[in-house]
Amino acid sequence: MVFSDIYFYKTHNVINKELTFQYPNNSQTKRTLVDIYLILLYLIIMIRFQRIRFFCFIILLLVCFVIPFDVIYTNTVKKEYITKQIIQHLKNENIKIEDDTARMISHSIYEESTQHGLDYRLVLALMKIESDFKHNVVSPMGARGLLQVKPSVAKFIARDVGVQWDGHKTLDKPDLNIKIGVFFFSKLLKDFRNTNLALKAYNMGPTRVKELALNDKRASKGFSGLVMKEYKKNTSMFPDP
Repeated sequence: MVFSDIYFYKTHNVINKELTFQYPNNSQTKRTLVDIYLILLYLIIMIRFQRIRFFCFIILLLVCFVIPFDVIYTNTVKKEYITKQIIQHLKNENIKIEDDTARMISHSIYEESTQHGLDYRLVLALMKIESDFKHNVVSPMGARGLLQVKPSVAKFIARDVGVQWDGHKTLDKPDLNIKIGVFFFSKLLKDFRNTNLALKAYNMGPTRVKELALNDKRASKGFSGLVMKEYKKNTSMFPDP
């Protein structure tokens, strides 16, 4: 990416602060549950008969403990199952990968995708096309790691995601590469509001894509087409997020 792409990221980072483009996550679930509990508590308070009110209050307390536990337990089991699936997939695709590295990558993909409201299967597809799951690969243009992030852009993103920038070698660490790459891709999705265009921008640079004024039909070819083809394959192999 060129200097204009760095400027694009810095300016659009401010503009997009208030935009939301996420699937429901644990935080949203918790907020919904709290709202429901408050409404039920209000209704209980309105009950005139003291015994009935006390009985309903006890039931509400029990529900407050049972439902969150069920949600947390379900999410934990789901995460464990999906991460194991990803680990096996990584080993099938890259037989030289070490167990610890595979676990780290799997965990990072799931966590970062969930945090930014992305389908982890799409992130996997992007990673496959970008680096073929090789965490130490460097492109002729200087892009590095699993998600082929350029240091010139990554050093600005690092501040926003709480990563201490230590030069280009920061991107050689799989977990940090994924953290920065997924964050950047989520920003592109928010700005372009179109998966094909966001993928094209990830590959070519957002400024270049805007200059070309690509439509969805044109953007669905080439790099983005390869990623979407891989994504379609992943949706048949992996469970929904």
